[in-house]
Parts: sequence; C-alpha cells; structure tokens
Amino acid sequence: MQIISLINALPGAVAQGLIWGIMAIGVYITYRVLDIADLTVDGTMCTGGAVCVMMMLSGHNVWVSMLAAFGAGLLAGLATGVFHTFMGIPAILAGILTQLSLYSINLKIMGKANQAINVDKYDLLVSLRWIKNVPFTQNTLLVVAVIIAILVLILYWFFGTELGCALRATGCNPNMARAQGINTDRNKVLGLMLSNGLVALSSALLAQYQGFADVNMGRGAIVIGLAAVIIGEAIFGRIFRNFALRLVSVALGSILYYLVVQVVIWMGIDTDLLKMLSALVVAIFLAVPYWKGKYFTKPSKKGGNRNA
Repeated sequence: MQIISLINALPGAVAQGLIWGIMAIGVYITYRVLDIADLTVDGTMCTGGAVCVMMMLSGHNVWVSMLAAFGAGLLAGLATGVFHTFMGIPAILAGILTQLSLYSINLKIMGKANQAINVDKYDLLVSLRWIKNVPFTQNTLLVVAVIIAILVLILYWFFGTELGCALRATGCNPNMARAQGINTDRNKVLGLMLSNGLVALSSALLAQYQGFADVNMGRGAIVIGLAAVIIGEAIFGRIFRNFALRLVSVALGSILYYLVVQVVIWMGIDTDLLKMLSALVVAIFLAVPYWKGKYFTKPSKKGGNRNA
C-alpha cells in the first residue's frame, strides 16, 4: 500500500518539479551565465504569485496576469541590478536588500499574508487537480512542459544573438568584455531582470497550481534552484553540452529534486528537516568537482595536475 501511495504521488512531484524548473532556469542564468549568486529569488518567488493571483481576483484573465507577474519579476531584477551596478553594492548583498524589500511589497500587493484562488471559479492554466483524469491538453504536466520548451527555444535564440553573446561574455570574463567595448553593467542588469522575470513566471504558475499565494512561498527558493542546477549538471552535464540542452538539464534536475523529496516524505523522515537535507544535497554536489580534482585526478608526467 505504501508503494502504491508513492506511485500515486509521483505525477504531482513531477508537475511541481517542472514548475520549479522554470525558476531553476532563471537561477542558472545568474549563477552560471553571469557568475552572480542572486538571492533576490527568495522574494521574487512570492512576488510573481502574488501579482498573478491578485490580477486574476480583480477580473483579468490568466495570460494577462502571468504577463504582469513576469513584469513584476523584471522590476525586482532591475532593483537588484541598480543596487549592484549604479550604487556599487556587492551582488549578493544587493540581492538580500531587494529580497528584504520584496517581503513588504508582497504584503502590500496581497493585503495580507496569503490569498487563495479557487480553480472552480477562475480559469486557471494549471492546477494540482489537473494531474490525472483530465483531458490530455489540460494536463498540468503537458502544459508546463510545453511552456518550458518554448522558454528554452526563446532563450537559446536570445543567447545566440549579439546581445546574448555579450551577456555571456560579461559573465565569463568581465574585464575582457569591457576591453571589447561591451557595457558590462547594462548586461548585468539585463541578466538579473531576465532571471527574476523567469522566477516570477514560475511563481505565477506555482500559485495557480497550489491554489494560493503566500508571503513565505519563496523561502529557501535559492537552495532549490541551486540544487536543480547542480543536480542537472552533475547527471546530464556530459551528455547535454548544447546550451539549450543545458537549460533542459536544469529543469530535469528540478524534477529529480522533487522526486527525491517525495521519496523522503514516503520514507517517513521528518519533513521539518527537508530544508536542511536540501542544503546538504547542494553542498555535496558542489563539493564533488573539488574532491574529484583533489583526490581522484592523477598528476601528469610533468608532476603537475592534469587540470592545471
């Protein structure tokens, strides 16, 4: 019976992993492309859902509401980018300041700590009820998978343009990028805006999926995003070398993360420890390349390290 209950819970875990996978793609843009640890996402992961829910409660359709959520994420990223580039505040501290501000902003948007939205009264795009026994085109798994595919194609096209390549160059080597006449400050702001826009879009879908937006729904989001990025790279990194496939691997990493979480819950482990377990998973996967280079790479014939 316990195994059956686990199997029944897996589609929901996959759906949630797909939704958070969009957020993980946003984290990938700052963490891997820009080489910035952006903590804004913990606040933006609520902002998008709050804006989407309140827009729908005020009578707007789901597409307009999601577009507004994406715009709110862009503004959050803009704030962090201005703090970092114009005011000279380190990126990690700039993200913390924006995240702290967003807590108050999210409360003002919703008017209280949480707002619910009923799937029976509003035309939502996704819902936890639409996992099984629904028309194929309405299935949450399919809808979110299609959204991810479209986003990956758009991002793949964008990062192949002159502006996208300049953004990637900014993260790879900002000094060389500046020497080539690239405005690195502008690109950092753009990257932070794009990242947080995707996070807010993920938040909008998550709020619809779970039926409410809560001021604490983004707490620990950066850990989940990093876990998805690290797990995806560790498992699919050698297979998916194309940039578009790397974005797909991040989404797959998010799914694997939530499958592991579901198994942990099924095993009866205290759910209060989930955040700690997530942090440990991220720490271990981050340490693997270091351990591999230090303990498992044989020295070259010249006496140096092969990676040197």
